[in-house]
Order: sequence, then C-alpha cells, then structure tokens
Amino acid sequence: MNIGLVLSGGGMRGVAHIGVIKALEEHGIFPTHISGSSAGAIVGGLYAYGYDYKTILDFFKNVQFLDFKKYALGKPGFIDAEKFYPQFNTLIKDDNFSALKKTLIITATDILKGSLKIFSEGELIKPILASAAFPGVFAPVKIGDSLYIDGGALNNFPVDVLKSQADILIGSYVNGFDTLTIEDLKHSHHVVERAFKLKSVKEDYKKFKQCDLVISPKTLGKYGTFDKKYINEIFEIGYKTTLNELQNNTSFQVKR
Repeated sequence: MNIGLVLSGGGMRGVAHIGVIKALEEHGIFPTHISGSSAGAIVGGLYAYGYDYKTILDFFKNVQFLDFKKYALGKPGFIDAEKFYPQFNTLIKDDNFSALKKTLIITATDILKGSLKIFSEGELIKPILASAAFPGVFAPVKIGDSLYIDGGALNNFPVDVLKSQADILIGSYVNGFDTLTIEDLKHSHHVVERAFKLKSVKEDYKKFKQCDLVISPKTLGKYGTFDKKYINEIFEIGYKTTLNELQNNTSFQVKR
C-alpha cells in the first residue's frame, strides 16, 4: 500500500512535521510517498533520504536559517539560499532524487515564468533550497536557465501532486493563522509573512477534504516563520496533535 504524506510550508512551524512523523511511525504508519513545499520540502527531503525524526530535528536546531553572514551578493535578496548547500550536503551526501528511499515530490515557484515547478528527479539539494527560499528574505535559487523561490507562493500544500500516487493520503498542515493585534506585527518580515499567508491558507483549506487524515495544529499560529527559540514546543505540538488525531479519528484506518 502506498501511503502519502503531504507536508506544507510554514517556516519554523515546519518542525511540527517532524513530530507528526514520530507519532505516525509509533503507530506503525510509514509513509512511502512524500510531497513538500518550503519547510515541508526540507523535512520531506531528509525523511525520504532515510533519516529518522531525531536527526531531522537536530538539523533544524543546528542550522541558523536567518544567517545574514550568508549575504546575497548581486542577487535580489538579503540571504543567499545557495550558501546553505554545504550544510545540507553533510546529510544528503548523494545529491540526487535517485538516492532516496521514498518517493519525493517538491514544489517551487519559477519566478521568471510565474509558474509552478515540480521537482522529482535529478539534483536534490537545490530544489529543496529553492522551495524554502522565502521571497524578500532569501535570494532566488538558480537551477538550469531559471530562478526559483518558495514553493508556497503557488502551492503551499501540494496534495494534488501526490494524490494519484497514494492509496492513503495524510496531510500535515502547519500554516494556519489567527487574528492578530498591531503589537504582533513588530517587524517588516511579520507583515510580509502575514500577507503571504492570507491567500494561501484559504486555498489550502479547500484541499483538506482530499486527504484521508489531516493534522493541522491550531496553536501553531502564534509562532513566527523564523522563530527558533520554541522549536521543542513546536515539535511536541505536532507530535501530540497527531497522537490525538490517530486515537480519536476512528474512521481512519491503515491496513498493514
């Protein structure tokens, strides 16, 4: 049986995906097919490569994504996403989709053509970096003859790209939002993030009905896209929410 796992974008809230994976595996559910956007592409890439949840969690703790020492020279952005390549390469030593132990599909946005790009073969690390290149912060990633940014710009919850390949489809969605106060918008990137989410969230919610099970922790809305200090809390929210969903959703069954 093919079990699909869809991992949304959401910045550091994507750490909740790691908790979801831990809970699923504790219940004997091992996804065979994964699709991911942005943070979901990072988690999905490492998971599909064969790493366990502990290794993926440690990676997120050790990498400083808002590293302004990796400044973008002559590129439209503050941080050069491609300068993270060596850190990803320490874990993804064989930089190719063919090295993966699970089927993986990554979404990114071709900023020149204004179209969605699906990556599922060839080099692996650059598509992951491109999918997670949050616009206005990270410079676009050059792959081939074009430039790519965050997959969340056009498909933040890539259910559709995986649905035909999976017998069971599980969605992990970490990008919900709540009503804010003026005090919550302290920095320019908070405004950018808010604007980025408003349209995508409404489109993403429509995809929930295509999944057999959706894990969407409501409490994640209070955590910022680039906020690392609550990483353990975010992981636990993903883990505990998944346990509750598996225990309370009696209609969801995976035949093993």
